[in-house]
Amino acid sequence: MAKEISRTVEVPAGVTIAYENRIMTVKGPKGENAKELYYPGIVISVGDGEIVVDSEVERKQYKAMVGTYASHVSNMIKGVTEGFEYKMSIVYSHFPMQTKVEGKTFVISNFLGEKKPRVAKIVGSTNVKVSGNSVVVSGISKEDVGQTTANIEQKTKIKRFDPRVFQDGIYVVEK
Repeated sequence: MAKEISRTVEVPAGVTIAYENRIMTVKGPKGENAKELYYPGIVISVGDGEIVVDSEVERKQYKAMVGTYASHVSNMIKGVTEGFEYKMSIVYSHFPMQTKVEGKTFVISNFLGEKKPRVAKIVGSTNVKVSGNSVVVSGISKEDVGQTTANIEQKTKIKRFDPRVFQDGIYVVEK
């Protein structure tokens, strides 16, 4: 009566996948993505044109981890083929905000008239482009792009003021 929990992820043409020593490496036209995938009782096998994530244990947490790992692998494949892009909008009504990218940091100057600039970290190999009142965050790793976007958004979070009146900030508009 042992039911096997299994999920299969299709690998498109032009993408090569290797799984050795708990590290999943996905190479495609946009670059290379690597991630450590290990959970006791979960087996990942790479076949011709597909990856199978399965577990012999019939419990909810193992079923959840099988789905999570299958989603991680499909996101890695999507990243090296299409990439991920988040669009953000710079909104201000009281003080004009200046933004720029300096190396691996995103600098926000004159936010709510503050003299000291706020600095958000750019994670991994994520690219950030500023043009006018829009910011485009792009890359091949969904986690890195999402974390960089969250860092920028959190640095412009309103404190000590009424957020209904002071709606200044940098917000995600499109994923």
